Amino acid sequence: QVRLVESGGGSVQAGGSLKLSCTATISGRYSYSSYYMGWYRQAPGKQREGVAAIADDGSVTDYPESVKGRFTISKDNAEHILYLEMNSLKPEDTAMYYCAADHRYASTWYADVIDYNYRGQGTQVTVSS
Repeated sequence: QVRLVESGGGSVQAGGSLKLSCTATISGRYSYSSYYMGWYRQAPGKQREGVAAIADDGSVTDYPESVKGRFTISKDNAEHILYLEMNSLKPEDTAMYYCAADHRYASTWYADVIDYNYRGQGTQVTVSS
């Protein structure tokens, strides 16, 4: 079982930065370092959108063009924390952000994140113009 808790959301002006954290509590046969992880977001009235993915060992990351160069995902396998550093934020980045995890994947693709087996409760990010 995996429990994920996000934090770090808030309200910022366009051009600002936020760093999201996702703390994991793991039980069962798979260790934290076995999980591919990522972040996705969902704005009101819109579909879920994967925004970052990272391999189990943290060696590979993937982003859609909409956030590439502005968002950075990282994974601390020792502390069981996933991060999403967001810079140069835009109003269109406004959404609820969720972290997600799954041990069944063998490739790192941002679009897969919305289908990961475990997810947190989300943290709100609001960017004003």
